[in-house]
Amino acid sequence: MRVHVVSDVHGNAEALARAGEGADALIVLGDLIDFVDYHDHSRGILGMVFGAEKVAVFAGLRRERLTAEASAYARELWSTLHDAAGVVEEAVRTQYKALFAAMTVPTFATPGNVDLPHLWPEFAGDGVEVLDGDVAEVGGLRFGFVGGALLPRGVAPRRTGPFVPYLRTPEEFDDAVARLADVDVLCSHIPPDVPELTYDVMARRAELGSVALVDLIHRQRPRWSVFGHVHQPLSARMRLGRTECANVGHFQRTRWPYVLRW
Repeated sequence: MRVHVVSDVHGNAEALARAGEGADALIVLGDLIDFVDYHDHSRGILGMVFGAEKVAVFAGLRRERLTAEASAYARELWSTLHDAAGVVEEAVRTQYKALFAAMTVPTFATPGNVDLPHLWPEFAGDGVEVLDGDVAEVGGLRFGFVGGALLPRGVAPRRTGPFVPYLRTPEEFDDAVARLADVDVLCSHIPPDVPELTYDVMARRAELGSVALVDLIHRQRPRWSVFGHVHQPLSARMRLGRTECANVGHFQRTRWPYVLRW
């Protein structure tokens, strides 16, 4: 059995169309949408709407970790549009139409934080199964899926704005993990909460990983734990007990899927 795994597609439908070549199934771990393209400021939804120069300013603020200033600048940009939410949803729908059409082999997908999960059923065809807090059997193994990313403890989810990312409270995320039983392959957008797996060497900061994923790995001892979210991890691979933990890579840039064989 051969399964290809990708994460952080960020709009690269062309590469996604080739990701399943030679595979029995494709696993997609989220972040399909290219919202802010930090490599090419003219691309992504923000670049298409406001242009590369304005995105460069926003990216610079994010790079310097000036979070409050970046948020204020983004709000200022969106305030110039009559229907910012409508503009974003139209752009997201355009990307989803191309991205889901590119999933041409049997596909099992869970959303990332840069996704709008409520739109997925509209675009997922018969060959695409959307899972989040669910288990699917693939080639005789049980694959458990958890989507989205974590909010810091005590921070309430933002429910309004032009784009509302799929961010979950620790309680919501842990509840989804708790629904997974007897998994052989743990599939999540974010990594387990292990410093080597959560630290991004380019961004020079740690992303939030999940303690619940670590606990599941220790209790259920799956063969693999696969994830994305951290684009340039300090460590892309490590073992936790019997489990091989693997960051499958920033697919938008690498264009190569991670391969599981058994």
